[in-house]
Amino acid sequence: MDKEPSKKDDQNQGDQNNQSSLVQKIQQLGQSNVPQAPDSNIHVLSIIGQVEGHVQLPPQNKTTKYEHLLPQLIAIEQNPKIEGVVVLLNTVGGDVEAGLALSEMIASISKPTVSIVLGGGHSIGVPIAVATDYSFIAPTATMIIHPIRLTGMVIGVPQTFEYLEKMQDRVIDFVVQHSNIKEEKFKELMFARGNLTRDIGSNVVGENAVEYGLIDGVGGVQKAMQKVNELIDKNKGNEEQVVQ
Repeated sequence: MDKEPSKKDDQNQGDQNNQSSLVQKIQQLGQSNVPQAPDSNIHVLSIIGQVEGHVQLPPQNKTTKYEHLLPQLIAIEQNPKIEGVVVLLNTVGGDVEAGLALSEMIASISKPTVSIVLGGGHSIGVPIAVATDYSFIAPTATMIIHPIRLTGMVIGVPQTFEYLEKMQDRVIDFVVQHSNIKEEKFKELMFARGNLTRDIGSNVVGENAVEYGLIDGVGGVQKAMQKVNELIDKNKGNEEQVVQ
């Protein structure tokens, strides 16, 4: 007759499971205590590394897959518990159409949105940064503005260059419509020479991005959280007036 496991055996097994879980946390995060975020009415959306589009990038690349973010944005719009969104940006850019898709999705959300450019919001990261209701940039963060580029084999026909020009116009139109920068100034920064190693484009740092009207303000997490809460309160006030 088999002996039934005792309470002591169950306790030892539970302790072993807890220890193995703790070891995993230490191996993954380098610490034993993992901070747990409280239930919040604000969703944080991170866009880190390269924006990956229709082509899968090599495994050593740090990427944000746009097909992962699009369903998240739909879920944010549908979830009544989420009242605001903070978009964290530290990206080198990436797929233009994927970046524009994310930008359009963020811009079309009915809930208040605030973005923070941390480190860098380069290339197609520029329209993503300005797609929110209000945008911040860290004092040391940069934004590289440059013309559309292609990698790999390019078919040398006039239609290819027309396609590039039209796509570039889409990016320019979106940025101008969703920020306070003038179209002439944005094009001047885009086609400037001498600022990058490839001798084309501009590197805009912190306060300069605000001066040009590209970003709304200089700040970090504290200011972004204050702003999104302010927008949430304003949104609630508007809803109450409509109900009355």
